[in-house]
Amino acid sequence: MPTLFLDHYESPVGTILLVTDEDRRLRALDFQDYEARMRRLLRLHYGTDETLPVPAPTAIRDALDAYFDGDYQALSRIKWQTNGSPFQRQVWAALGDIPPGSTMSYGALAAHIGKPKAVRAVGLANGANPVGIVVPCHRVIGSNGRLTGYGGGTARKAWLLEHEGAAFKPEAAQAKLF
Repeated sequence: MPTLFLDHYESPVGTILLVTDEDRRLRALDFQDYEARMRRLLRLHYGTDETLPVPAPTAIRDALDAYFDGDYQALSRIKWQTNGSPFQRQVWAALGDIPPGSTMSYGALAAHIGKPKAVRAVGLANGANPVGIVVPCHRVIGSNGRLTGYGGGTARKAWLLEHEGAAFKPEAAQAKLF
């Protein structure tokens, strides 16, 4: 079981919680207002949700700064590691194949990993992604082009997609951002 460290990062979409390990890899990224979900995932994947207040590595913070400043490739510089089932890790790895400014439906993502009938399972794995933004689950939308659920709320999902220049049907994202 790794030792987990917690830091707070102020972003344009609210305060982000960064959980790293002793090897300085990102283990979780979530929004402060969804801390309970993040801690549930930590318990599920690591057997504990105990964290020590330690600043995240400068490399992670700098990459997030660059992403929010428009360098969408900066996220690829973040070293991350997650626990999860082999299927979940396969889905999370495939999310990295969706380029910034693009979206993919759940069905297309299922086909991309060679499991076209596993649309629901892909959706569940996508929703359990512990390192949102860095592993871009926000780039997965409904087959009709509409936003579907997002761990940080659909308004944040819309903001991230707009920030990256992606096309989607925004009527579902009119909720309060944070």
